Amino acid sequence: MTASGPLHGIRIIELDAIGPVPLCGMILSGLGAEVVRVARPGGHAAFDDLGEGVVLRGRRTLELNLKDAADRESLLKLVGQADALIEGMRPGVAERLGIGPDDCFARNVRLVYGRGTGWGQDGPRSQLAGHDINYIAMTGILHAIGQKGQVPTVPLNIVGDYAGGTMFLALGVVSAIHWARATGQGQVVDAAIVDGVANLMGLFHAYLHTGTWKDRPASNFLDGAAPYYRCYRCEDGGFIAVGAIEPQFFTQLVQGLNISLERFDQNESACWPEMERAFAERFASAPRTHWEKVFEGKDACATPVLSMTEAMQHPDNKARNLFVERANIMQAAPAPRFSHTPGTIQENRQVTADQLLNQWSNQ
Repeated sequence: MTASGPLHGIRIIELDAIGPVPLCGMILSGLGAEVVRVARPGGHAAFDDLGEGVVLRGRRTLELNLKDAADRESLLKLVGQADALIEGMRPGVAERLGIGPDDCFARNVRLVYGRGTGWGQDGPRSQLAGHDINYIAMTGILHAIGQKGQVPTVPLNIVGDYAGGTMFLALGVVSAIHWARATGQGQVVDAAIVDGVANLMGLFHAYLHTGTWKDRPASNFLDGAAPYYRCYRCEDGGFIAVGAIEPQFFTQLVQGLNISLERFDQNESACWPEMERAFAERFASAPRTHWEKVFEGKDACATPVLSMTEAMQHPDNKARNLFVERANIMQAAPAPRFSHTPGTIQENRQVTADQLLNQWSNQ
């Protein structure tokens, strides 16, 4: 399997899971790591029904029954030659199976053991079930992104599972591999979604402390309360997203809407209701395509709200090769991008433990 990317040469074992772990494996594979996914024999993985589900791309896959002593021994032999293992089991499950951190460190003291969970390895909720919506609810994010007088808005499962979980797990694993290569010592990475999303709120914690942020939804300049940072419906039912925070951008927005700049004081919240009505009236007077042309090439921070299909076909995204087609599925290209070690989508392949061990022993 040929590969490129800054993580080329790094071997990562991924135990089949849902939530943050599969996307973490996809991202690390796209950056050049050799990711080996361990699946249950004949089992139904969470994303198998999606034609590799995009998130399972770029892996070698082998089937092992981790309740079977022989298969468990095969995994531990692979651990002996790997740089990292990532798993998403409830705390204590891997230990009961005999593949917990101590079992793995006995085979490889340099191993990084990455654990992706919702509530973390300890704490009152560590043994309780949960999903993205629960983790962001308990950390203040779900409340903060709600609309005034409405039930909280559910932001898919991107904020918790993927931003707070996957990205912190990936960063933690890569950081710990760097440490292991420098010191010869592996360690456990406890990547809890609640920890990650709490960090994502750092700016707003600072705002709250200084009194800049009101602890109620739709009451602040970044949560849809400000007329210059929200979405507007157009004549044809489409939407324009406006993010003209800085004065120079606000000026171009107002000029594009053909509204007198002197009519409103941007930062005077008492003006916001009238400003919102004026903006809404103007946007509703023409279709979305009209406003796209009006703001084309201007620093007004006004963009169309694209559907997923539209985003894949938009010329700006095509120019950057933001999306690629693989196995007849349009999907995101590996990110981030590197000038000397570009990432790539590796080929999937079914392998056995013996094949991997032979290959790794000869490298």
